[in-house]
Amino acid sequence: MTKITFINANIYQHEQQDFQPQQYFTVDTDTQRITAMGQGVPSESIVDQIVDFHNQYVMPGIMNAHTHIGSTPTYWAEQESSIEGADPKAIQTMFAIKNMQDLINHGVTYIRNVGAAYDIDIPIKIMQHQKMIAGPRVMTSGKAFTMTGGHGDGSGIEVDGVDEMIKGVRQSMKNGVDNIKLMVTGGVLRNGETPDDIQFNEDEVKAAVREAHHKNKTVAAHAQGNAGVKEAAQAGVDTVEHAFDIDDETIDIMKEHKTFVVPTMNAMYAIYKYGEDTVADWARQKVIINIKKHFASIKKAAAAGIPIAMGTDAGTPYNGFENESAYEMQLYVEKAGMTPAQAIDTATINCAKAMHVSKDYGEISVGKVADFIVMKDNPIQDIKVIQKEKAVYQGGVCVHQPA
Repeated sequence: MTKITFINANIYQHEQQDFQPQQYFTVDTDTQRITAMGQGVPSESIVDQIVDFHNQYVMPGIMNAHTHIGSTPTYWAEQESSIEGADPKAIQTMFAIKNMQDLINHGVTYIRNVGAAYDIDIPIKIMQHQKMIAGPRVMTSGKAFTMTGGHGDGSGIEVDGVDEMIKGVRQSMKNGVDNIKLMVTGGVLRNGETPDDIQFNEDEVKAAVREAHHKNKTVAAHAQGNAGVKEAAQAGVDTVEHAFDIDDETIDIMKEHKTFVVPTMNAMYAIYKYGEDTVADWARQKVIINIKKHFASIKKAAAAGIPIAMGTDAGTPYNGFENESAYEMQLYVEKAGMTPAQAIDTATINCAKAMHVSKDYGEISVGKVADFIVMKDNPIQDIKVIQKEKAVYQGGVCVHQPA
């Protein structure tokens, strides 16, 4: 057992919505958990190492509830097959290993991957857990579920009707997924459909939710238009991804079912800002039509008290695996009316609750896993601070040090 005490830290606490000064905490690196914490000088003297943070700012590691680690953000026009002789599964695995490294280097210590061709997030999770590769902890979804010819059908599992949904969800859980991803509506990055298209019906969604919840698995629903968001929330999904359009009735349904929203605002904003000459015009036009409505809906949901869990949709055009998670939090402040503390909560305690791992993650407190980041400046004063270089710790061990 190695016990490390970190002293002179300003530690973020979500109950106070601020950093608490002159704090210390002790980590057992064998269990990876925090064993003691308090203010001032620790009374416990039997430790193996003392690390002085010199009044830097410490917050829980960033959690991202919506990634696609097998993708690359510059990938759009060229298919993997353009690399002569390359196997697509091998290419996506290499992308995933590179993306995992980028994520951890930028402070992301836990992800929920919500759709992976070839189920590659399942072995990636094992490799990360066994320390064969660097990267955040991974909650897996494997292949996403879509209707025949629906959104994401090229890399997902096509099912139609309740019976096929039940069989598919059970098989995915047998394969080892932690979460079930459903494509409830159409989307931006597929031609011939819109975000308002309903693809799965409510009976199909309810069947998936029932099967997943029987096994204590979560369900994430890609739902963009209001009718799809409402259907997904009514069916009992744990999180709604994107949520371009939310009306008052949908807000009430979300409150009743305790539904989380994962906004992925940068997925839209990045295409809007950078995609004019590279992203297909039919996709960019859908962004132009929906982006203002999207940002207004997230602002409305947050103001109504709907819990927001940070997710970026990393892997979409110009939306990557480096500082985009921290930038997503900036968008919540600038475009969705959140305070910096509320934005921090979306990427820490709220994500942990949405992913059903708050027993172990999402805050710095005794008994929790010691995943955290260390910054020189205070992100409560400027949320953009989180995008700067920072030290990153997993289980109390430094895995990335600023240059």
